[in-house]
Amino acid sequence: MKNIFNSTHVLLSLVGLMGVVLIFSGCRASKKAANNNLTIGTAAPDFSLVDEANRPHTLSNMRGSRVALYFYPKDQTPGCTAQACSIRDSLGELRNQNIHVWGISYDSPASHAAFKQKYHLTFPLLSDSSKEVAALYGVKGFLMAKRVTFLIDEQGVLVGIINNIDVKNHAQQILSAFEAGK
Repeated sequence: MKNIFNSTHVLLSLVGLMGVVLIFSGCRASKKAANNNLTIGTAAPDFSLVDEANRPHTLSNMRGSRVALYFYPKDQTPGCTAQACSIRDSLGELRNQNIHVWGISYDSPASHAAFKQKYHLTFPLLSDSSKEVAALYGVKGFLMAKRVTFLIDEQGVLVGIINNIDVKNHAQQILSAFEAGK
């Protein structure tokens, strides 16, 4: 009887492990498909999200301006703080180039408000708590969004994707990428 219990326990453990592997491999495949649908020269997917003060922001309302959508993992973490401060410190230069920056993470509006206040951030941080916009842009992670920035021109067309983020110099990456895309 003891051998049957051990065999059954091992079998159930293996079945459970296989299920976990299938779930995670399925997630990876769907993220790849979403990433493959976003290419330079296509229209950026439209969306509406609320910011730290629960004000709605809709991408299509930004036509006529260039937009840098930067997805980041989590408020108040070292890398995300360095990235946000890089943008804060160069916001005047970005705005002189008609570039508006929106930060997007899964954090709540209240978390964004505390983050903005602590680091004196003066650009919108949008709450994607449903993870729908991250999925739309192919950056959805299980617990946090992937760190990726999408550059959108005045007509709403995707003109650049920055995957290798230098958190301390991200504003310069945005400026250089928009300049290269002219």
